Amino acid sequence: MTIPATTPKSYKPGLTPRPSSLCPHCLARDRLRLWSPSGTNPRLLQLAAASDSQQRAEITDAQLDHILDVMRSSWEQSMKETYGAGLLVFHVFCDANNIEEDQRCPVAPTLLLTFLSNCTGSYSGMWLISADELKAILDGAKARAPESSKQPKCLPFTPDVLASIQEHLNLNEPLDAAVYACLMTTFYCIARLGEFTVKTVKNFDLSKHIPRRGVSEATDRHGHPITKFHIPSTKTAPIAGEDTFWAEQDGPTDPKAALLNHLHVNIASDNSHLFTWKHPKGTRLLSKKELTKCVASVASIASLPDLKGHGL
Repeated sequence: MTIPATTPKSYKPGLTPRPSSLCPHCLARDRLRLWSPSGTNPRLLQLAAASDSQQRAEITDAQLDHILDVMRSSWEQSMKETYGAGLLVFHVFCDANNIEEDQRCPVAPTLLLTFLSNCTGSYSGMWLISADELKAILDGAKARAPESSKQPKCLPFTPDVLASIQEHLNLNEPLDAAVYACLMTTFYCIARLGEFTVKTVKNFDLSKHIPRRGVSEATDRHGHPITKFHIPSTKTAPIAGEDTFWAEQDGPTDPKAALLNHLHVNIASDNSHLFTWKHPKGTRLLSKKELTKCVASVASIASLPDLKGHGL
């Protein structure tokens, strides 16, 4: 197999690969499920039986499909989309260099090295590949990664920063009350902002997002009172969810005072999202976009640094 030393000028990451029954048109998150390699079907697996006779039992496509579906349910949607996007770039690269389908999977080391070297300068270089022989090229790709592919470090929120934000909010206003309570809860729970907000105002799901009935009073291992939040689905526990906690604090950033104020200002049912707020046109879920927009506006007025959600 001959692989060109450089990629043809016509190659542009992001283009659609050549039409193929093996790579049907679908959403990025579905590519790992719907795209298949050519040649002998690798999905026809055989597992060794427990007996000493080494008898083998064939696994049917239907059985394997069920296994993979169960495994995929543990992956976040964003993870499926990211991996699906990477798969697309690899196939476009192969199309541009006339690599036959049967040579793409399993991928030969030389082809993989050529693909990675051609990605240098376009991506951040943070690939997770364990093979020792790829280390040098990955280090080189990382060293030559363009600045445009890197994100600046997020400045951390601190109690003083949060107190400054509070000074510029009207906690009698529904949105301000919800935003501040969400900030305090996320900060003191040491949680991800996406676990206490929704992606859009229309996608509330009780199996994924925390409702008001998901909050309860408890005690820690020393017998101190705490407030417990059960998040139905998190990045590390998408099926069982996780519990997170905060305790009452002294000073203006007390999360308990912020939450009680929010629940007083924004009255809603127990099955409503925890940070539902009263919009002029009716109740509305608190989206991450709405919260970050509010924080950015306050940060500008209060001369605070550029604050990002990950900084919480």
